[in-house]
Amino acid sequence: MITISDAEFEAAAGLSPAALVRYLSARRWSRTRRYGKGELWEVAIPGEREMREVLVPLDRGPRDYAARVADLVETLAMVEARRPADVLREMSLPSADWQFLRLTPPGPSGTAPLVDLVPALAGLRDLMTSAAAAAAAPTPQPVQPAQKPQRVKDHVASVRLDQTRVGSYVVAMHTPLPEAPAPEPRLELASRSEPFARKVTRCLYAALVCADQAATNSLGTDSLEDFAAYANVGLSANLCEALVKIGGDRAAGYSFDFSWSADLPVQPTKPIQLSHEQLGALDAGAKDLRARLGRRGMTLVGSVVRLHREAPNGPGEITVAGSFEDRDDGRFRRVRMKLEQQDYDRAAEAHRVGDEVVAKGDLTVLGSAPRMERIVEFVVQRPDD
Repeated sequence: MITISDAEFEAAAGLSPAALVRYLSARRWSRTRRYGKGELWEVAIPGEREMREVLVPLDRGPRDYAARVADLVETLAMVEARRPADVLREMSLPSADWQFLRLTPPGPSGTAPLVDLVPALAGLRDLMTSAAAAAAAPTPQPVQPAQKPQRVKDHVASVRLDQTRVGSYVVAMHTPLPEAPAPEPRLELASRSEPFARKVTRCLYAALVCADQAATNSLGTDSLEDFAAYANVGLSANLCEALVKIGGDRAAGYSFDFSWSADLPVQPTKPIQLSHEQLGALDAGAKDLRARLGRRGMTLVGSVVRLHREAPNGPGEITVAGSFEDRDDGRFRRVRMKLEQQDYDRAAEAHRVGDEVVAKGDLTVLGSAPRMERIVEFVVQRPDD
């Protein structure tokens, strides 16, 4: 039997009914029926035949409000195998979406080798960056650029690590959501704009589902075709690489679970389990995505160093010495491309006066003779631009 302390009793008295409801909703409790100034909520516990129930007070007026909240906290602490102080602390946090990474390291439950935890945390950072970049991009990016928008960096900086949970080694994270503005008359909940933080969490969950399915299909068919197909709906090489990094050198399997703030509408989600074999498929899938799609829509910035045209007029071929923006680690390359007459003439003028050029297209050959094709834009950058 768990009993809260006097200090915890005072903290319970300060919680609002909205905070209680938010906490229960985010942890898959469901309201069943109303009891006067309270509601009965229930949840299924794995391994137990009967549902667990709690009575949630919805009115702070009665004298026994603090006692009712204290009873609720004691029950939750027992169900979650946590200290009442930890439950109270989370109840008092602002609205947030939570993510739980459950690792399976060797050794006693609740501990993890440092060599396993360090890559897992680095992988989590990359995972959140990938999800935020996907949410910020207007279209799916099978291979995301290295340089991320400031909005992505700000979001990743807002993600918080929380205390670990019981059960092997569980890393808990939460992404705070902005407070909802005061509702305007006749304004429906569905018409409220979705915060970027919630969009990122949705993109993360969708990408994890795609990664799970693509890896499963790959193992069943011995093919990587599905990775490119899922890239059209949010899967990226960056996300696959982050998932592989979380598994560490042992490529140990792990699972993700989500807890969504009840302040915004959301569809129920299920935990996602990734096995050792799936991580191997994700590693191969990431390499395949980079090889197939990683060179599309690239931007080359540099100087024209060679011109070649068979006739006085018409299309011609140029060589640009420069580097690709946000890709290829800024490596200096000489890249050939064929241009139509108008762009070729502009390239010749840029070569004559020493202006830089910007070419956007697909890199089709990599190695000793890089080549860009399907040029969609060719711009001359003058010093006074």
